[in-house]
Amino acid sequence: MPPKFDPNEIKVIYLRCTSGEVGATSALTPKIGPLGLFPKKVGDGITKATGNWKGLRITVKLTIQNRQAQIEVVPSASALIIKALIEPPRHRKKQKNFKRSGNITCDEIVNIAQEMHSSARELSGTVKEILGMAQSVSCNVDACHPRDIRDDINSGTVECPAS
Repeated sequence: MPPKFDPNEIKVIYLRCTSGEVGATSALTPKIGPLGLFPKKVGDGITKATGNWKGLRITVKLTIQNRQAQIEVVPSASALIIKALIEPPRHRKKQKNFKRSGNITCDEIVNIAQEMHSSARELSGTVKEILGMAQSVSCNVDACHPRDIRDDINSGTVECPAS
């Protein structure tokens, strides 16, 4: 028989969901059902918390204590870049193979890099990670290809802020 559930224990669960939409409760049930939470109630809370990230796949952190769930959005680099492009939300079931073609500034890339938690030792390494993600999202940075800016950072012609 499993051990008795301690109500004061803090459990942390990470979920990946489409923001702004009510997810399937059948996906939530095996994760949060044993903790004494109702999947429909938690799904509605996730929908409210991710409302301004509408249409993007995003990671959500659930902190559960005393059968109460606190929902926190943990945005990925690609989600932050797409949000910085300021595009209208798309319906993922109706619009397939959506191509983005936007332009963001270098300052926004640095702000995203400061917001992200990276394993890079310096901010320039995190900026290069974000530039790689901008390349995969297919957007330009200051009307240049992200690869060109990354090469300029490597050669030293472009300076990154210290922190």
